[in-house]
Amino acid sequence: MQRRLSTWLLLAPAGLWFAVMLVLPLCFVVVFSFGEREAAGGYVPAFTFAQYANLPSRGTAFLNTLMLAPLGTLLALLIAYPLAYFLAMRADPKWRTLLLILVIVPFWTSILIRSYAWIFILGGQGLPAVIEWLGFGPVRLINTPFAVLTGIVYGYLPLMVLPVYVSLERLDKRLLEAAADLGAPPLRSFMQITLPLSLPGVATGCMLVFILLMGEFLIPAMLGGGKVFFIGNALVDLFLQSRNWAFGAAVAVTLVVIMLVTVSLYMWLMRRLGGVRDDVALM
Repeated sequence: MQRRLSTWLLLAPAGLWFAVMLVLPLCFVVVFSFGEREAAGGYVPAFTFAQYANLPSRGTAFLNTLMLAPLGTLLALLIAYPLAYFLAMRADPKWRTLLLILVIVPFWTSILIRSYAWIFILGGQGLPAVIEWLGFGPVRLINTPFAVLTGIVYGYLPLMVLPVYVSLERLDKRLLEAAADLGAPPLRSFMQITLPLSLPGVATGCMLVFILLMGEFLIPAMLGGGKVFFIGNALVDLFLQSRNWAFGAAVAVTLVVIMLVTVSLYMWLMRRLGGVRDDVALM
């Protein structure tokens, strides 16, 4: 009894913080989603499903998010895994720390400044001018899904690299040496040893990037130029500009439900593929 009481006392501060900072605000959002918009903007108490019935009006934002967020996560993984593999398995130990710092360096600069840099790079005087000078004709890169994907991958790449690097760096190299001694070719060793043992890092990196991308609004707003909307952009518009809090709450609740379903399916798939435990993959 005393041990159970001590456990509850230890968990109480974190549980209270979780309830006040996450559960309680989410409950308010759910309640708002069944309300109505006041004439001058805001919220009027009611119980109606009209806001949820109006969700198709924001279908473009949902479609862009559900297409570009997973695609951006996949591209970040395809770029991050070889980089993390090189850092953990091939890089000279005396240079490894410096290389890791270089991976993290972009996080030392505001995402706003980095997005402005990409606006210049992808704008008419940047890469399109070089491509046209090479004789490939005029090309438009800014304010396109390509520009948004580029900003997404660049902005969130460190969050994918670091968890994968940690998994690979902790890998017991003796397993690879034993596989080589038994005549296994490098590709087979990678597919049967390295990749399965690095799946916890892959799962963690994908979750970090995907969850953040589902709520992203700055990169689409700046590199999409108002033509590539995410759900985050729709929420900013509904809460701060249109002041339709009830409809904005319905969109937010729908986003949370989509994320819960997607993350649950992803974790089920990861468990089936590599036996990744929930507590490891979501650390």
